[in-house]
Amino acid sequence: MGKPGSKIIIVKKKVKGHGGHHGGSWKVAYADFVTAMMAFFMVMWILGMDQQLRQAVEGYFSNPIGYKKGYSGGATPISSGSSPASVKSNAVMLASHEYQKRRFDEVSQAVREKLDSVAQVGKLRAKVEIIVTEAGLRIELIESGTGDTFFPLGSAELKPEGRAALEVIAEELARLENPVAIEGHTDAAPFPRGATFTNWELSNARANAARRVLESTAIAVGRIVEVTGYADRQLRNVANPRDPANRRISLLLPFVTPPESPQQPSPNDPSFPTQRPSAYVPASDSSLSRVHASD
Repeated sequence: MGKPGSKIIIVKKKVKGHGGHHGGSWKVAYADFVTAMMAFFMVMWILGMDQQLRQAVEGYFSNPIGYKKGYSGGATPISSGSSPASVKSNAVMLASHEYQKRRFDEVSQAVREKLDSVAQVGKLRAKVEIIVTEAGLRIELIESGTGDTFFPLGSAELKPEGRAALEVIAEELARLENPVAIEGHTDAAPFPRGATFTNWELSNARANAARRVLESTAIAVGRIVEVTGYADRQLRNVANPRDPANRRISLLLPFVTPPESPQQPSPNDPSFPTQRPSAYVPASDSSLSRVHASD
């Protein structure tokens, strides 16, 4: 017992219960886990990229606004002195370039299959060549044999075979948004001396005949940005200037460089090729992937 007159001290102890499912500590741990998993998958995603695409991602996150407008930016934690302008002109363009090339390949395959089907029923006897190059997609309707499959000799009036081929091509090109340039080419066979209608007029008239079929089938008028006649200045077979294969129609779809819109192309667009090849590129060039549809 305590001494008489001593002060009694009462100690109260509070017993704290567990928060149970109403507590918040587990939420913090879960958030940390989700963040770590997100970081893990981001790293795995980046590791799966090629170097050019990694540079594109780096350039965007270092300066999104400048990256979009092409302004220069400062150093990044990964690379000192990186410039969104240079990244834009390289990595992002290449990413878009690869997408467009994949679309070109898809359309090329579809055109080949449809032309093969048309050829089997006897409506197409000439060769259509499809080439995907570094400049874009090139489709050529090339005369063969007697050289009057697409057009009669010396005429710009399309024959049924030529119209059928162009209609098939137009239906597939409508899936793309790239601008279209049309070229007309002839052989070196001259018109009579003093004639006012020459290979220059003939090549241009044939290119315009092809344009009218494309526009009446499926191609929007605004997508065709150039129609040119080259006469016999770009021979396919230089060794034989009068070879029927020199008489052809070429459709060119250049790669479009972002952020320029392919829906409103212009000949002044920097992405549009300003120079044409001086001569036909031989089939042995390893940089080209060719698709043929022939009889």
